[in-house]
Parts: sequence; structure tokens; C-alpha cells
Amino acid sequence: MTDFERFDVVTALFPFLDVPRRKPRPVLVLSAKAFNALHGHVVGAMITTGAASHWPSDHVIHDLAPAGLSHRSVIRWKVFTLPFAEIGRRIGHLSETDRRTFGAACEAILPGSPVRSGA
Repeated sequence: MTDFERFDVVTALFPFLDVPRRKPRPVLVLSAKAFNALHGHVVGAMITTGAASHWPSDHVIHDLAPAGLSHRSVIRWKVFTLPFAEIGRRIGHLSETDRRTFGAACEAILPGSPVRSGA
């Protein structure tokens, strides 16, 4: 599947520096569908439970079900490009409410950011 859209939640294999195995983790797609298709990559942000650490900029996902998540999770400002080959599957998408609040958080971090609902 290569039709990933902004605000999709997908799984991806992440390497861990302290463990010799890779584990699927959720990722929020930040880039637009046209960019993704053209480049064969998505720009994504880490989604984590945040259990082991907390960053001041962590953004809580309030509507877990539409995102395909079962535990309290946050969007963490670890941003990266990810090739399609590393993406497992789409598990959900941010709700409209979470899109709006995350868009406002993006604007505070990256003024003029195109990462907002409907952009």
C-alpha cells in the first residue's frame, strides 16, 4: 500500500540501539499524500506511550480508537522520513479533534506549519 495520507497512523519497524531486534511501533504521517507518492517515503513523527520518559512537547492523543491505539499515547517530536518498505500497515488516523489540537501544537513549534487539519 502506498496511498498514505497526512494524519494516518501506520506501523513501522524501529531499530533499538540497546537491543538487536526491530519492533513495530506506531507512527503519525505528517506529509501529504502527493509528497508520499512522489518520494516513496513519508515524513513521520513517533507515537509512544511515553512511559519511560516525558518531553515537554509531547502531544496527547485523546481519541485512541480512530487512531487504532489501545493505550494512552503521545505524539513525540522525533520527526523522520520513512521509506514505504519500512511501513507495515495503516492502523488508523487522528480524529478531527486531535488533528485540530495537534495542528495548533505544530503552529507553536513550527510557525507557519502546513501540518494542520485540511492542509
